Amino acid sequence: MSIDLSQFFEVFFEESFEGLDTMEAELLNLVPGEEDLETINTIFRAAHSIKGGSGTFGFTSVADFTHVLETLLDQIRQGERELSTEHVNLLLKAVDCLRGLLAALQSEQEPDLNEANALRLQFEQVLEINSDAEASVQLAGAKDTGSNTYQIDFKPYQHLFKTGNEPLFMISELAELGELETHVFYDEVPDITELSSDECFLHWRFFLNTAKDKKAINEIFEWVEDDADISIELCGGLFTNDSQNNDVKHSVVSDECTLKNEESSTTQPAATPAKPKAQSNDKKPVTTPESTSIRVGIDKVDSLINMVGELVITQAMLNQLSEQEITPATITSLQEGLAQLAHNTRDLQENVMRIRMLPINFVFSRFPRLVRDIAQKLNKQVELKLIGEQTELDKTVMEKISDPMVHLVRNSLDHGLETVEQRVAAGKDPVGTVTLNAFHQGGNIVIEIMDDGQGLNTKKIREKAIANELITADSILSDDEVNELIFMPGFSTMDEVSDLSGRGVGMDVVKRNIQSLNGSVEVTSAPGVGSTFTIRLPLTLAILDGQLVKVAKHTYIIPLISIVESLQIDITKVSRVGKNLDVLRLRDEYIPILRLYDIFNHQNAIESLDKTLLVVVETDNQKVGLLVDDLLSQQQVVIKSLEANYHKVDGVSGATILGDGRVSLIVDISGLIKLSGLKKPGSQELIIDQHIAVEAQ
Repeated sequence: MSIDLSQFFEVFFEESFEGLDTMEAELLNLVPGEEDLETINTIFRAAHSIKGGSGTFGFTSVADFTHVLETLLDQIRQGERELSTEHVNLLLKAVDCLRGLLAALQSEQEPDLNEANALRLQFEQVLEINSDAEASVQLAGAKDTGSNTYQIDFKPYQHLFKTGNEPLFMISELAELGELETHVFYDEVPDITELSSDECFLHWRFFLNTAKDKKAINEIFEWVEDDADISIELCGGLFTNDSQNNDVKHSVVSDECTLKNEESSTTQPAATPAKPKAQSNDKKPVTTPESTSIRVGIDKVDSLINMVGELVITQAMLNQLSEQEITPATITSLQEGLAQLAHNTRDLQENVMRIRMLPINFVFSRFPRLVRDIAQKLNKQVELKLIGEQTELDKTVMEKISDPMVHLVRNSLDHGLETVEQRVAAGKDPVGTVTLNAFHQGGNIVIEIMDDGQGLNTKKIREKAIANELITADSILSDDEVNELIFMPGFSTMDEVSDLSGRGVGMDVVKRNIQSLNGSVEVTSAPGVGSTFTIRLPLTLAILDGQLVKVAKHTYIIPLISIVESLQIDITKVSRVGKNLDVLRLRDEYIPILRLYDIFNHQNAIESLDKTLLVVVETDNQKVGLLVDDLLSQQQVVIKSLEANYHKVDGVSGATILGDGRVSLIVDISGLIKLSGLKKPGSQELIIDQHIAVEAQ
């Protein structure tokens, strides 16, 4: 019976993507002329592992493409070729291409080989430089070229196939090192009744004439050195012929790695790659699937096991108390046990959440390559600084914040940083700086994207906003408020469209995506000094710190992160705007009052303003007041999706189950504002913003 190698595919893809990340990071550290040999070896080993794994699983498109870039790396690390900037750029393109090939295979789609073939041609052109000189040296003979003949005895253990290894691929790699003669021994093949297709009974003797050293041969067998007896010895003659031995069948292995002997059918066939699903003519772009696994440190697992142990002990104590006669002493012990149970449950919850927490370096690690490529394209000199790389964040939040951060960094490079000439003329260091900083603040994570460029052109932003009728000419806004207009839909100050930015889309999407994570983004800027974009996010999307409020007979939860303050309404400071909108004058601000009982159509709520409470909340830098009957407790709640369990409800972001078993809805502040009709369609501006001051007076 054959082994189903598909069960190992996911591990292969995960390790291959990690290998590509390693290759990219190390390539970015390479400086031509100053390269470190160990860095080159690290890149080579990662490529070699991807090649070996893809060959084992039958992903020939990946194995063939990786072979050609591995050849270039091998020449560089052997000192046969000097590293150049062109080599680094080509290898980085190859990393991107491999990501695409692997992503397609992981998604069970047919890989698009057009880019791979084009890049392979570029590699072959590089490798063929000075090929005429190399060919003339080879014609001088084995003695002049320094080639040697090695005798290689390779006897795999019977379980070799069960490790996912295939001798045919190793023989193919040997053939690429030089002239190869192969002898196959089948003396240990059992009777047909005892033959098993997932066990290896053959062994081989090779004679290899090559200019490579013994180390190159060792690398081919490093995958199976613990699963076979391997002997590599230097011998004198070019080839030896053992054909008179009746126990040996021999043949020269061709480039296609076909064993031409009658016993070859007893070997394990090469793994067949997963067959891609049928594709239509309209090909969809392939994206790397989100990771479905997390690598967890053993310390976190140990802590979780300890917490479970504490729970078991507490449970045993409570069970014992339940069997005793109820007395004041047992009631006291029971209360203490329940308190201990609550403490253990809280600790267990924190430890479980820690398992989902990963260092933000997983996001930061993609930016050195991004900054390098864009800086080269814009002809700018940029230094990237990373601070707080080990700050932990929930895996789900991390996956969703990556794209907004990429857009903000691209804008800093394109709009923020000046060219070398502009910086020198301004008396600045010719090398601009982009800094990514992450740190915890309360129950949130704060991510700062800073640049020391020219800052935002506040005057131009205001002019564009007036031209686009986002504000009026007589609108009184501070510089910070004007700068916040860049997050308005369709807003752009670029006179020309580029492929990096300036298309009038993007910043509003950035803000919307961050808000979908219950976060916020703001910008501060100083002319000639630079800009800072600050993103605030909850550490996890699974748990929310909320304020429970009462509306009629119903309990709602308002996210604490949105609450500015809670207060009793001074009726003398309330004015009517329009037909049915009340506003509260609060420290020179006019706060629209939204009646939750009206929006959610509840009966028997307190309608009198002087007998209710107002919870002032803020979103999109806009404040509104939510009218509630009473404030209840504050507590952490576990968020349950309404869309997954019911359907989307306007003004509600999710639900939770309270301690008494009732379901409580979590209020979506942005959704409430839209539901109330306060916001202009397609705009972040409240309808009353331009007229509220006049009408309220």
